[in-house]
Amino acid sequence: TTMDPHSSAQDVHRCDLCETAIVHSYCDFCHVNLCKPCVVDHISGGYEKHKIVPFQDRRSTLIYPKCETHSHKSCKFQCEDCNNIYVCSSCIASEQHVRHKFVEITEVYKTKKEVIKKDTEDLENHLFPTYEEIALHLENQLADLDGGYEKLTNTMSKQGEQWHREIDIVINKMKTEISEIKVKHIDILKKHLDEIKQIQSLMKQTLLALKEIEKSTEVAHSIEYSSKIQEFSKLPPKVQVSQPTFIPKPIDREKLHSLFGQITPLATATEENDLSLNQPTISVRELLDEPELVATIQTEYKKLRSVTCLNDGMLWTNGMTNDIKCFIAGSLLQTMKAKSGERPSDIAVDGDGDLLYSDRKTGTVNKVNNGQTEEPIRLQGWEPGKLCVTSTCDLLVTMYSDDKTQSKVVRYSGSTEKQTIQFDDEGNPLYSVNAKIKFIKDNRNHDICVADWAAGAVAVVNHDGKLRWRYTGHPSVSKNKPFKPFGITTDSQSRILTADENNHCIHIVDQNGQFLRYIDNCDLKNPSGLCMDNDDNFFVCEFYRGNVKKIKYLK
Repeated sequence: TTMDPHSSAQDVHRCDLCETAIVHSYCDFCHVNLCKPCVVDHISGGYEKHKIVPFQDRRSTLIYPKCETHSHKSCKFQCEDCNNIYVCSSCIASEQHVRHKFVEITEVYKTKKEVIKKDTEDLENHLFPTYEEIALHLENQLADLDGGYEKLTNTMSKQGEQWHREIDIVINKMKTEISEIKVKHIDILKKHLDEIKQIQSLMKQTLLALKEIEKSTEVAHSIEYSSKIQEFSKLPPKVQVSQPTFIPKPIDREKLHSLFGQITPLATATEENDLSLNQPTISVRELLDEPELVATIQTEYKKLRSVTCLNDGMLWTNGMTNDIKCFIAGSLLQTMKAKSGERPSDIAVDGDGDLLYSDRKTGTVNKVNNGQTEEPIRLQGWEPGKLCVTSTCDLLVTMYSDDKTQSKVVRYSGSTEKQTIQFDDEGNPLYSVNAKIKFIKDNRNHDICVADWAAGAVAVVNHDGKLRWRYTGHPSVSKNKPFKPFGITTDSQSRILTADENNHCIHIVDQNGQFLRYIDNCDLKNPSGLCMDNDDNFFVCEFYRGNVKKIKYLK
């Protein structure tokens, strides 16, 4: 390797002129290392301009700017009344600067040096690493792009395959129906044909008898003959059986496209960051003065508990039966049943669009992938309750022990248990110890929010499971029944919305538990399950009415 000629292996500083002798002095004006012999050569012919100092005191001499008016002098002051121009002692004494205010350059220099030092530290320790992190994140996004779009295409293909199967089922059912109609058609015609053939047989017998009488000369046979022509002349009713026809309905491509699904547009969210304060500035969406009812979806459930959604316009719902219904644009798309026959405790949709549901009967959390049911999570000694797929694609599950004496929240990554949240720092239970409803939702700031119905409180812990606060309702003259939170969800502003079934309203609180307002004007009746898509579309279940209401509450 090539060594720096100014240094030895022990990194001893050498003279910049001769490049061999050990450094002794330093020229603070020219910024060069000098040995004793080379000092004389360096300052010869221009002693005034050089500033020789011991090497250990290098860069300690301030080099002041030359005065533009008095070229032989240096400026050690700035005139505040003349836009902070540099001035020398002669300038200060001149008529031009009479009664002006001056500031020493050394003071300004020290202040600026502190700023420069701080800026250097910020660039090296904070800003540059942050930009590196952003660049790495973008590179990772680009690397994962093909896989994400392939997954999107595969999901759509799976939907297409399912549609093909459903259409084949419909066609086969109609073919069976046609076969059954054909059998009935044949039976009707055969029955009528048998009646005609019976009459034909009687007519043949009568004709033979007539011919015998005609040949006979016995008087009695002819006189006793009774004509049957009138009887045979009464023709049987003519049976007209029309063959069924198939009336194809015209294919409405737009409606077909809507029913099949929709591709959400490319959403670009720009989050401005003030890196000097290290605080994100989020585009604020304020609350509407008066929330608006946008749509009502009738699910036909007698008791509706849960609703969940992604951003594809599909809503999954579940009530007090083992039916799980999927709606799109307000129309029922499909119905599936829990594998065990038991009603699910809750439902959720993961990042791939696959349905998840918890089943107390089997102690499992099930995943429905392309019509096939898997059991990625099976509990021992615990029964699963409510579900939440987090923004980081983990799964949060509330659960209680078989003897109903313990309650906890468990975080899963796939089938692997990552975290258990059960007690506070003093060892007290965070949640009421029973089998009562505890809906759960993560927040934008990674807090975990549990609506603990039996405790009459919303309990919020941070990502590490440490209790941050509890919300126990807001004093109100009109909302005078006990606060029993049911469903819970969060929006893009980290606000928390929880259903107050007893008082027929929704409470909105901020991420620190401060009450903001009610939603109580959309004819809500017994609100239960809640969900929010990524565009802040808010959906509310009405327990006894069986409706899902879409409500706009943000500007």
